[in-house]
Amino acid sequence: MSEEAKWYVVHTYSGYENAVAATILKAAENRKMQDLILEVKIPTETVTEVHDSQVKTVERKIFPGYVMVKMVMTDESWYLVRNVRGVTGFVGAANKAIPLTDEEIYALGIEKHEVVVGYEVGSQVKITDGPLAGFIGTVDEIETEKSRVRVIVSMFGRETPVDLDFDQVEALK
Repeated sequence: MSEEAKWYVVHTYSGYENAVAATILKAAENRKMQDLILEVKIPTETVTEVHDSQVKTVERKIFPGYVMVKMVMTDESWYLVRNVRGVTGFVGAANKAIPLTDEEIYALGIEKHEVVVGYEVGSQVKITDGPLAGFIGTVDEIETEKSRVRVIVSMFGRETPVDLDFDQVEALK
């Protein structure tokens, strides 16, 4: 395929999200369109509820009435998704579906990218970018979900914490 698959938001009747997701995947399989419709997700979160001193963990939909579909947009794939029972349309202008941006995808937690860093808390690292490039410090904290690392750098005889992106530091050999 010349076009890359993107994430689109499909509006559904509230309460039909699971049925719509299953139907889209089944229809894509039946019509041999798995290369066009790759994934269907319903963003959920785990919530702990307390009722009458009983604690229950519940899976709750973050966006009721919406389903995320990773697909290559063609007339056939658009038609397949649009004509599933329970789907009211794509999110976008008129009949034009608008794909989610990379920032929206990561903010919604639809796709996670595993980041592997060559250092851990307590490791010595060299800052390679920014105003402190060339300084050596000790890793104090690693925030993988934000791709940030806190490094303690000794400047002017004082320990100073500095927040940096993963690509701004490298492990010392």
